[in-house]
Amino acid sequence: MNKPYNYKKVRTLQFPSLLLVMLLIISGCETDDVQTVATFTNLIMADEFNTDGTPDRSIWTYDIGRGPNGDGWGNQELQYYTNRTDNVKVDNGYLLITAKEEAFEGASYTSARLKTQGLFEQQYGRFEARIRLPYGKGLWPAFWLLGNDCDQNIWPQCGEIDIMEYLGDSPTVTFGSVHGPGYSAGEAETKEYELENDRFDTGFHIFGIEWGPDYINYYVDGDLYNQITQNDVPGEWVFDHPFYIILNVAVGGTFPGSPNEDTTFPQTMLVDYVRVYENNITD
Repeated sequence: MNKPYNYKKVRTLQFPSLLLVMLLIISGCETDDVQTVATFTNLIMADEFNTDGTPDRSIWTYDIGRGPNGDGWGNQELQYYTNRTDNVKVDNGYLLITAKEEAFEGASYTSARLKTQGLFEQQYGRFEARIRLPYGKGLWPAFWLLGNDCDQNIWPQCGEIDIMEYLGDSPTVTFGSVHGPGYSAGEAETKEYELENDRFDTGFHIFGIEWGPDYINYYVDGDLYNQITQNDVPGEWVFDHPFYIILNVAVGGTFPGSPNEDTTFPQTMLVDYVRVYENNITD
């Protein structure tokens, strides 16, 4: 069911980490392992989506179509990605990415996939977004990073960091993952985060990572629930170069399956802001 999006915007800066390099026992990780936490407080990129119309062209560009090989972006996804305002626009202080059921260019669904490739690419830091997710079987929204060398080093060699992935028929659960050589697709290093007494489609939540030279920490609403380090991956650690940001809503595919008779369209992912911080302490 579609929800109205005329909520009052909340502007809260999240700084869950307190010292440059600390070793803390983080209960939210559900482990007794020592966790590395860093401070990233220098804001270097932000889109607050305060100007209605098309997304800021100095930050965002688009993937268009059904993938380079026409195969649903390698996942058998069903949508055709467009840059039409029907599928992507800024309105009332939010970025709206809308999946629609419609015949378009040989596909049965349309949606949008924004990226900062060639416009903003960053190695290390805190990446976060405040998002309200859609609902329904077959919907697959994501907020993620892809290595900027993906044209030369074909995925998964370029690396992929999934800050948030979500299946529309499981509205209390999101996933954080990394993909690299030897640990990609169904073998990715991943962990889920489950809300208690709440849902991701009925309100906004903040999804973020803090990424350093040998670790990636995963947060939901400031809670650290996972840390992935070089020692956790069975192959090469490929998270040592700039990555760019992607926001998208896929329909169907190998992970979520196809929509069913209970899935209603259109469905919209609302993004309140995207922010990136770097460490403001130098040696």
